[in-house]
Amino acid sequence: MADEAIGVRGPGGTTLARLSWIAAAWALWYALYRGYYALGGAAWLPGRPAPAAHFRLINAVAAVILVIAAALPPVMLAGWHRPRLRSIFLVLSWVIAVGCCMHAVVDMTGRVLSLTGHVRIPYPVWTTIDRREADLQDLFFNEPWFLIEGLLFGAIAGVVMSGRARRVWYATAVAAVAVLGVFGILSTLGVIGRAIVL
Repeated sequence: MADEAIGVRGPGGTTLARLSWIAAAWALWYALYRGYYALGGAAWLPGRPAPAAHFRLINAVAAVILVIAAALPPVMLAGWHRPRLRSIFLVLSWVIAVGCCMHAVVDMTGRVLSLTGHVRIPYPVWTTIDRREADLQDLFFNEPWFLIEGLLFGAIAGVVMSGRARRVWYATAVAAVAVLGVFGILSTLGVIGRAIVL
């Protein structure tokens, strides 16, 4: 059983600690990136956002959420050995893994469809936008962050579990990403109505 690995002792515990700190650092650097725009930074923008205050607010909220996401893995690391907390952390990890991976799948697909001229992505917060640059930036920078963050939380959960519990956790997560991804892509195509995935 994986209980021995949860106490951050031995090979399993070392892996759990490493993954937890990597996930924390991964979220923190993205928080700094969003914080830069919240403070009025303008480098690497694919256009001009307006109103600027609204754009800064969006990035400020994102930065706060990301700081919380960065704090979460170390907090979880300290509590995996407690059965009640472990159950909560596994559910939370599942939600984060599914949400982040689904976000990446849907938005990467949308950006490819946009680059090939099959969809036109709306930009309500921008007065001017270079659509190709925005698509490429999202495809190769923003969405890979979501994918990797989701996979890191999946890996953390995988270290804590074993056997049937691990198989069920992964199977339901993959199924959820697939189902939600299909709905997200259909939404991007306008088949079932538009939805914005932030």
